[in-house]
Amino acid sequence: MIDLKRVERDYETFYAQISRKMVERTLLESLKTKLLEAKRLRRELEEKQTLQNRLSKEFGALKVSGGDVSALNAEVVENKGTIIALTDLLRSAENALDVESLNLPNPPDPDAPNGRDENDNVELKRVLSPRIFDFSPKPHYELGVERGWLDFERAAKIAGGRFTVMRGFAAKLERALIAYMIDFNEARGFKEAWLPVLVNRRSLIGTAQLPKFEADLYLAETGDLPENDLFLTPTAEVPLVNLFYDEIIPEEELPIKLTAHTLCFRKEAGSAGKDTRGMMRQHQFDKVELAALVKPEDSEKTFDEMVACASDLLTSLELPHRHVALCAGDMGFSAAKTIDLEVWIPSENRYREISSISNTRDFQSRRAKIRYKSGKANRLVHALNGSSLAVGRTLIALLENHQQNNGETLIPKALEPYIRRG
Repeated sequence: MIDLKRVERDYETFYAQISRKMVERTLLESLKTKLLEAKRLRRELEEKQTLQNRLSKEFGALKVSGGDVSALNAEVVENKGTIIALTDLLRSAENALDVESLNLPNPPDPDAPNGRDENDNVELKRVLSPRIFDFSPKPHYELGVERGWLDFERAAKIAGGRFTVMRGFAAKLERALIAYMIDFNEARGFKEAWLPVLVNRRSLIGTAQLPKFEADLYLAETGDLPENDLFLTPTAEVPLVNLFYDEIIPEEELPIKLTAHTLCFRKEAGSAGKDTRGMMRQHQFDKVELAALVKPEDSEKTFDEMVACASDLLTSLELPHRHVALCAGDMGFSAAKTIDLEVWIPSENRYREISSISNTRDFQSRRAKIRYKSGKANRLVHALNGSSLAVGRTLIALLENHQQNNGETLIPKALEPYIRRG
């Protein structure tokens, strides 16, 4: 959630920052109006409460002295009614302010590149060189079907489009990749967690998937109250960060660095017609996630560590990739800063996103009320997250980059202990 004090303190500067994410000025103007209205009502309520305290003391003193309290009593009753009315108005105004603020994204960091979309993203560096084939490499969906590893038709009979059945080598490779990624991340200091695949509405609001992206989520069960609705998780970021929802973490326990594998589910409502062949964009997919909760002064260092972890993982799998700084307009809703890792896909002759590492600063922790004890004060932690990696896309990259002319796929040396052929 955005810092409302920043809006109130320096509105124009804040607008200049958030407008880089293509936020219309009218949205921020509406928020400012609601903010000022809530502030006005709060001030008026406090004045009436102060008056009530004074009137009550005067009433008591007058009654003890035997004076006529009828006029003062009428004033006390009238003021009490005003307090009740103002309390209700303030509650409604604050609720409206909360709803409005939940729909505004995190302003980008000042050093995030300017731009509107992916065409304005900035390549930072490339790691490993794409292989030069002496034959025409096949796309994963042709290679996988020919070898009996991937079955899209039978998956469609079970669940519809954008699902895949993996068998034999592909199924073993998926499982091996998950185990290898978790072990790799643990060696970098990220502790493994095993998580529920269902998450409640409150958790999705905490990490900012809701309310903006509800059309992409699968509602699994309606709760007795809206906050108890259960959804299939779109990413392990949601349960990992919300493990600490509304907690005050002792300072000595920071940083908290976690990794987890989960099945992830997304309707991909906004991607009609994109990547309809193969496994590039699925409704159900495996992902290994990194997440960290840190003190603000450790935020940038941890971000660099997470980028390096995901990049080194790709390098260990002998997969060419590049680092790309996302421009403000292409950045995710909750991100202040994002670096994407894009892996080389030979059949497409281009790089495709396989990991996205984001620093949300205190945006998610403010929504999820995650703080840490610093001396006598409670401060918001910084929350970071990143894919390490999207497992299905890693499988695609391995099949295509390491394919042989006879249809076989070579296994990178680092992965050999995790997989058995046959």
